[in-house]
Amino acid sequence: MPAQTPALTFDDLKKQVKDGTIDTVLVCLVDMQGRLMGKRFHAKHFVNGAYKETHCCNYLLATDLEMATPEGYASTGWETGYGDYVMQPDLDTLRPVPWLEGTVMILCDVLDHDTHEPVPHSPRAVLKKQLARLEKMGFTAMMATELEFFLFEKSFDEIRKGGFRDLAPISGYNEDYNIFQTTKEEHVMRPLRNHLWDAGLPIECTKGEAEAGQEELNIKYAAALDTADYHTIAKHATKEIAWQQGHAVSFLPKWSPDRTGSSSHVHQSLWKDGENVFFDKSDGLGMSDMMKTYMAGMLKYAPDYTYFLAPYINSYKRFVKGTFAPTRTIWSVDNRTAGFRLCGASTKAVRVECRVGGSDINPYLAMAVQLAAGIAGIEEGLKLAPPFKGDAYSGDEGMIPTNLRDAFVSLKSSDMLRAALGDDVVDHYARAAEVEIEDFEAAVTDYEIARGFERC
Repeated sequence: MPAQTPALTFDDLKKQVKDGTIDTVLVCLVDMQGRLMGKRFHAKHFVNGAYKETHCCNYLLATDLEMATPEGYASTGWETGYGDYVMQPDLDTLRPVPWLEGTVMILCDVLDHDTHEPVPHSPRAVLKKQLARLEKMGFTAMMATELEFFLFEKSFDEIRKGGFRDLAPISGYNEDYNIFQTTKEEHVMRPLRNHLWDAGLPIECTKGEAEAGQEELNIKYAAALDTADYHTIAKHATKEIAWQQGHAVSFLPKWSPDRTGSSSHVHQSLWKDGENVFFDKSDGLGMSDMMKTYMAGMLKYAPDYTYFLAPYINSYKRFVKGTFAPTRTIWSVDNRTAGFRLCGASTKAVRVECRVGGSDINPYLAMAVQLAAGIAGIEEGLKLAPPFKGDAYSGDEGMIPTNLRDAFVSLKSSDMLRAALGDDVVDHYARAAEVEIEDFEAAVTDYEIARGFERC
């Protein structure tokens, strides 16, 4: 299926700039953490020439969440003086930003300043490389992500000034599918749906999730790169629109030990000539042999790519029995306790849902590594084990790595990912995992002080 038609053409933009409707262009790249970074251009300057390229410091793909500049990256550092990257706007991603006055947005590919070749560890490039491999095989990846997050009573500034303590969700009870409770939150969720739709994102719905103050945003499936773009833009918009309404929103997977965590499930299937090649009507579950080998690869290599589904220390706090977050990398039919769920069984919509990823994923990276694993399954002709039946929390085989250090070790030693992504990309993100571990190990937490201040 073709990629999304641009929400706004460049010719339309030039007309709107000329008549004064648009005066600002957000020119953005996606960083390692899946955030939008970039510049605000005067629209007239952008259409007069900056639409071809602009520049940024190459530290933007070698920082942590705090925008610190840790050592140890081969791509850049103090010893090389932190040079520039080229940001090349992708005109197919041009779209209005209805929640900001007179503003449009465009996403950029990141290029080497000297060679003008794609920077291999930039998130869009990582995903594009796997999509190119699929294209050579004759396939297109169709994917969708679910965005879960928490909405809070107070604003970002109030919570920050209060030391991120005494956090109160916007609702007082579990609001899963609850229409009355979510009505109280429509001052945030209604503009979110409507603005994103007007920005060209195929929004389906929002709903209350399985905890107080927890929301879910669903966007229709699309070609993989479009889906990653939609996810990133929607996550950014959620923060800005909540901020405009005086509320904080968080995509932290586990903000309280007493609350259900937030996930980002990824649905996927492969297509050819407008048809889902995962579907075979002669199979009892509607699964083609292609789908079975693809899923076998996803399962075999799940430990290798878990880092990209759970990239921070906090990510692993979400994997708790009985919370609808999985603990095992097994598959089952329409079973929300397993790490991988077969959805749409026996229909042309048959697909696999990976339930491992948290709300903190970078969608480009998370999708790319799942595709890489699926391709490996196809190339190796792997056999898919029979589906698990029952409560997947009850077993102890095929366990998801329980901490970032274990995921880091699996990532660094993965021959499959090194072959698919390249040594430089694997080493880059392995260093990112290592930075998170080092930073956490240097911290003294409230837990340690309260537990040992008097008693140790």
